[in-house]
Amino acid sequence: MSTSSQSYPMSGGDDKHSYIHNSSYQKAGIDGVQEKARQYILKNLDLLNMNPNLSTFTIADFGCSIGPNTFHAVQNIIDIVKLKESQENRFVPLEFQVYFNDLPNNDFNTLFRTQPPSSGQEYFSVGVPGSFYGRVLPRNSIHIGNTSFTTHWLSKVPEEVCDKKSPAWNKNYIHCNDLIEEVTEAYKVQFTKDMRVFLKARAEELVAGGLMIALGQCLPDGVAMYETWPGIVKDTIGDCLQDMATLGLTTEEKIEMFNLPVYFPQSSELKGAIEQNKSFTIEMMEIVSHPLEAMQLSNNFVTSMYRAILSTVIEEHFGDSVVDELFRRFAEKLSKHPIDFEKCKKQMVYHIVLKRK
Repeated sequence: MSTSSQSYPMSGGDDKHSYIHNSSYQKAGIDGVQEKARQYILKNLDLLNMNPNLSTFTIADFGCSIGPNTFHAVQNIIDIVKLKESQENRFVPLEFQVYFNDLPNNDFNTLFRTQPPSSGQEYFSVGVPGSFYGRVLPRNSIHIGNTSFTTHWLSKVPEEVCDKKSPAWNKNYIHCNDLIEEVTEAYKVQFTKDMRVFLKARAEELVAGGLMIALGQCLPDGVAMYETWPGIVKDTIGDCLQDMATLGLTTEEKIEMFNLPVYFPQSSELKGAIEQNKSFTIEMMEIVSHPLEAMQLSNNFVTSMYRAILSTVIEEHFGDSVVDELFRRFAEKLSKHPIDFEKCKKQMVYHIVLKRK
C-alpha cells in the first residue's frame, strides 16, 4: 500500500469522540510550546530588515487537516507578530495573509466552516491543496511556516516493505516497529528523502530571514518503536486484523500488502536530516514535555485516539466496513490485556525553529 498522507488522517465528522481525543492531544502540544515560540519570535524576528515597507505578513500552516487546532496555532503566531510589530513602532500597519495547506482530498469546506468568526478580522485565508513534499507556494512568499505533528507521515510507504521477494518485506506487521532491521532501514531512507524534499520546498517559499516552526514526535536514540506504547498499540491493531482474516472478515493478502506510511525517527536521525539542508540555520531544537504526558491513559482514550488517526488509511485499503469491527476488537483486546504504560519507553516531542539564510 502506498499512501500519501501528509497530515493526521481523520475519520470524519461521524466519529466525534475519536476526533476530540486526537485533537486534544495536538492542541495540548501546541499550547505547551507557545511561550517558547513567543520568546524566540520576539527576540529574533526582524520585521524591519525583512522589508521596512512590509504591509502584508504571510503565514503558512502545512498539513492543516480539518480541525480547529490549525486556527489555534496560526492565531498564536499572529498574536506574537502583532506584539513584535508594536515593539518596533512600525509606521505601516501589517495585514495578515494565511495559507492553509493540505492534501487535495482534504475537506477545505469543513476547515473553513470551523474557522472562528473573529479570525476574519485578523487575517485573510486561502486554502492551498497539494502535498507539502514539494512546492505549494510561490518563491519568497511566506514569512513564517508552521507544521504540527505531521512530518512523521511519509509521502509513501517504502516499496520494499510490501515486496514478498525483498528482505525488507514486513509480512507480519503493519508499521515500522524496529523488529526487522531491513524494514527500519527502508523507512529511514524514505523519511530522509521526504525531509530533504520538504525542507528544500520550504527554503524556496520562505523569504530570507523567515522562520519555519515544526512541532512533532521522535524517538530517543536507542529506543525502538516496539518498546513504546504507541508501537504496542499498532502491533495490537495488526493482531486484530489477523484475527479478522482468520474469520474471513478480511484477507491475509490484504494485510500483507498494508503498511502505515508513518516513521518516527530517532532524535539524531531527525537532526541529521535537517542539517543536510544548508539553506536554514537551526535556531532552536529542543525536546519538550507534552502537557498530557502525566495523564493516566485509559483504554477508551487510546482506542478513540487511534481510531481518529488511522481510520482513513484503513478504510482506503480494507473498505469502510472493517473499521467498526476492527476497533471493537481492539478495545476488547485492550480490556483483556491492558498495556502497562508505566513500563513502556516514551516517545519525545520536539520543537524546532529554523531560520532561512
